Amino acid sequence: MAEKTWNVGLVGTGFWSDKHLQAWSRIPGARVVALCDRAEGKLRAAGAKYGVPEELQFGRFDEMLAQADIDIVDIVTGAETHAELVAQAADAGKHILCQKPFAPSLAEAERMVAQARERGVRLMVTENWRWLEPFRTIKGVLDRGELGKVHVARYIHTDYYTPRMAPGTELPQPFFRTMPKLLFYEMGVHWFDTWRFLFGTPKRLTAELTRASEHIIGEDSGIVVLGHNDFYGFMDMSWATRQQLDKPLGERVGPVHLERFVVDGSDGTLKLYADGRIAIVSKNGGEERIVAAKTELDHEESHVRLQGHFIGCLNSGEPFQTSGEDNLVTLRLAFAVYESAAEHRTISL
Repeated sequence: MAEKTWNVGLVGTGFWSDKHLQAWSRIPGARVVALCDRAEGKLRAAGAKYGVPEELQFGRFDEMLAQADIDIVDIVTGAETHAELVAQAADAGKHILCQKPFAPSLAEAERMVAQARERGVRLMVTENWRWLEPFRTIKGVLDRGELGKVHVARYIHTDYYTPRMAPGTELPQPFFRTMPKLLFYEMGVHWFDTWRFLFGTPKRLTAELTRASEHIIGEDSGIVVLGHNDFYGFMDMSWATRQQLDKPLGERVGPVHLERFVVDGSDGTLKLYADGRIAIVSKNGGEERIVAAKTELDHEESHVRLQGHFIGCLNSGEPFQTSGEDNLVTLRLAFAVYESAAEHRTISL
């Protein structure tokens, strides 16, 4: 028997939606049949690009749910809209793929998970960082035990982004300027999900945050120490540092994310360089072996892997890697950053 073809209705045709739509166009057994957005210009442009007829382009979400023959709702909107959209989709009996950050509060996230469970629909959070090529490669090294026992993990993310967000400057995501929780909410859910993918969930967290740019109201730099039972790690993250400008910033202001990872183990050290190389330094420190000469933060391909996983799990009944339930843990870590920084204490997780 042929597997089911899943009809997708996507809501939110803004900045990041094109990656979702490109991925859906490449995944066997799935097709986008309807689009929804209150911004008519963006809606029409996406419909024309991906062949969705105008009668299946909706300005209201309830109209799409009522009139379009869809099995899945792909929510690509801001976190503040998710609770209402998830509730409506669950009530309509649709499976749900929901963009990160999942919710602005843990209580809202818990309600959404409960609603999906009560309505018998499946819910997954669109968390693509763990599907990026560098982290899939690092995961393979760790799973093969090539480093031995992990002692310390160091995750470093650098960009010179927020100081360039002057008023009047065109930004791909201008709402970053007014987010009271910025770096470790918008990006932190990526980082904590990736950390959990690689190492499991830490037991303790301690954070320090700061705001360097005058053009934002949230934090743009911070360091988080993560304690596990038998090793520790830290995240040193900034959108306001000039320490490693390996790529030209260009005239347009947008993200130029550079990521490095160092994992010290009893039998060797793994190093992810900002240019995408991944190497392992031998136990005696005498040689460096290249594991991957080039990896990329391949966001388009990561969405093909992620959305393909979503469809595969719908077909098989297997659990999603980033189910709504699982993402509650990731959100707890992100919110614990702000609690720790405000109260100057370590948070037990």
